Amino acid sequence: MKLLLVSILTSFLFISCDSKTKAGDTAYFGGEIVNPNNNYVTIYSKESERDTILLDAQNRFIYKIENLKAGLYHFTHGGEYQTLLIEPNDSILIRLNTNDFDESLVYTGSGSKKNNYFIKAFLNDEVANKQFSKLQHLEPEAFEKHIYTAKQQKLDYLDRFVVEQESSPLFKKIAEASINYNYYTHKEKYPFGYFGNNKLIHYKDLPDGFYDYRKDVDFNDVSLSGVYSYNKFMDWYFHNTALKEYYQDGNHHKFNRQALDYNLEKLRLIDSVIENKTIKDYVLMHATKVFVYNSTSAEQSQSMLDSYLEKSSNEYDKNYINNLSKSILSLYPGNKLPSIEILDFNSNVLNLQDVIKAPTVIYCWSSNFKYSYRNNHYMMKSLKVKYPDMDFIAININDMNTYAWKKTLNILKYPTENEYMFKNPNEAVQKFAIANSQKVLIVDQNGLIVESNTDLFSNDIDTLIETTLASN
Repeated sequence: MKLLLVSILTSFLFISCDSKTKAGDTAYFGGEIVNPNNNYVTIYSKESERDTILLDAQNRFIYKIENLKAGLYHFTHGGEYQTLLIEPNDSILIRLNTNDFDESLVYTGSGSKKNNYFIKAFLNDEVANKQFSKLQHLEPEAFEKHIYTAKQQKLDYLDRFVVEQESSPLFKKIAEASINYNYYTHKEKYPFGYFGNNKLIHYKDLPDGFYDYRKDVDFNDVSLSGVYSYNKFMDWYFHNTALKEYYQDGNHHKFNRQALDYNLEKLRLIDSVIENKTIKDYVLMHATKVFVYNSTSAEQSQSMLDSYLEKSSNEYDKNYINNLSKSILSLYPGNKLPSIEILDFNSNVLNLQDVIKAPTVIYCWSSNFKYSYRNNHYMMKSLKVKYPDMDFIAININDMNTYAWKKTLNILKYPTENEYMFKNPNEAVQKFAIANSQKVLIVDQNGLIVESNTDLFSNDIDTLIETTLASN
């Protein structure tokens, strides 16, 4: 089947290329989605608009990229995404199964080898990054030795790959940067784990030269702006360097990541260190979004927002953060649960406010994160037994057709009477300030918000439920 797909699509690519096409300014992207969650794929880069590509009756697609600018692109389907490198004359075909999105992804065609390298590196890094919680407790010298050895092994493998495969300078640059910035990120994260919040003031006691690599960092390389580890490094670098201001008075108080002065210092540093507008605007937006999502003070959120608006030059981002701030303010305890349309299992359109008949825990979930939604549904079931007077409803946030959502519920044999899906997931993500797939809200019998940013596994979930029930 895979060979047949490649043959069909490759033939289509050659037929589609005409004599008027100039060499080097186009590329093709196509493939097949097994078990699709909706009927389209999107593709975009940091410097291009998002394009939507419809699947055909066989769940295949093909797309010609005109006036190609070589670099990293992102493609998405059903709420998941992956990154690929596209260069002139590439004809890249994918095949993936949404039941195992990243693990099943395979590239074929011209330009496939470099992208298969990237997906393999991505999966290996995912495994290694999960081990970081254990490594961060090693002494600095042992920690450094471990991550440096891992970095060198990856660079050695890359060198062999470049020798064996025909690779462009852009590929090698991005591949090296992915390895190096992942290493840099581990070093920036290290003091937060090693010292912990109570003793983070001792970050200054790390060995001399621990951060010598910083002199090699280019904060303005826009060709790396789509590299995950580059963006992650930026995030942790400013977390780390803002500590100097946080502990300037020598106070040994417990570190508070949400401290306003600390976060304003991060924005100041971002503005002063990064010159490239594309990169600066992204890092400013991300830092502000994280603060606003977790803030419980309207006054502090406004101070952060004012600082951000003064420094950012991206009008789209500024509008987004403004609207996000308004949404979060509307979700503060005591406010009425926002009005929004949802679908029940029979595809009836309802208003979420009308579904609330008693004190209720509202749990949002995504079909893309199987481990978490299985655990969270199990936890909901346990809490329902423990608190029979509390209602529990689950709302799927995926931008997909109802068939895939219903299929998931049927396969897992979940009861369907308290399962819903947002009719317009994009509106819901904005209105309910959904930062991740596991947003949990608690409301009383009148639909008034008790808590809008908790977790089913948080230490205070029982207290919140009991307090809500006691007040009714």
